[in-house]
Amino acid sequence: FQPTYLTDFYKNGFNTTERNGELKKRYPDRFILNGAFDPRDGNKGLEYLESLVDNYGIKGVKLYTAEWKGDSKGYKLTDPEAVRYLEKCVELGVTNIHVHKGPTIWPLNSDAFDVTDIDQTATLFTDLTFIIEHCGLPRFEDFCWIAQQESNVWGGLAVVMAFIHTRPRYFGEVMAELLWWLGEDKLTFASDYALWHPKWLVEKFIDFELPEDLKERYGVDLTMEAKTKILGLNAASLYGIDVEAQKKKLANDGLAS
Repeated sequence: FQPTYLTDFYKNGFNTTERNGELKKRYPDRFILNGAFDPRDGNKGLEYLESLVDNYGIKGVKLYTAEWKGDSKGYKLTDPEAVRYLEKCVELGVTNIHVHKGPTIWPLNSDAFDVTDIDQTATLFTDLTFIIEHCGLPRFEDFCWIAQQESNVWGGLAVVMAFIHTRPRYFGEVMAELLWWLGEDKLTFASDYALWHPKWLVEKFIDFELPEDLKERYGVDLTMEAKTKILGLNAASLYGIDVEAQKKKLANDGLAS
């Protein structure tokens, strides 16, 4: 459950960890709660990161590098302050770093979502896993080259997934590229839940088949085994979830169908 603060635009934040935590209280076994940090917050922000670990036991953070803060219109993970925060993540055991690197909406700056800072950062912090949400779109090719080189760089399929409906051929091409460059073990499903209910995305993804010409060209296939990994098993691995035990726990929670 990823937070997005954007406090220059939303007085109380778009969806903060604290607000997300209220939903987790209602359904404690249904959500993994992640936190966030902004390296421009200095020492106060480091204290806040520690409090998120103490209060919520977070194992991951969502970073929004194009977020505005006063006169600043974004930051890079290679900035000295960002490095200091990532060092704190290693110290605290916050090992899953989800980074928004994708399309922007007005008035945010697209350049602040450039993927090139991931390369150096992933090399420097081999104890962390960097899940690049939106797979770098519209800098997809740069992302693929970096993720192929860096074993701790994964792809998060937010935004990518929606093309299964609007541009299915393009979706197939993107998935074929991802399977060729990253493989099925470094991809995680994402739904952009704040925009729509994810049920239709899951159903379309289960039914989707790579076109035969793409299978032949890339030598890959989006098998049911690969889909199962992408839809949940890979994320379970990242967050140390015992899938069978969790399924039993959720079987009678009133939401299972």
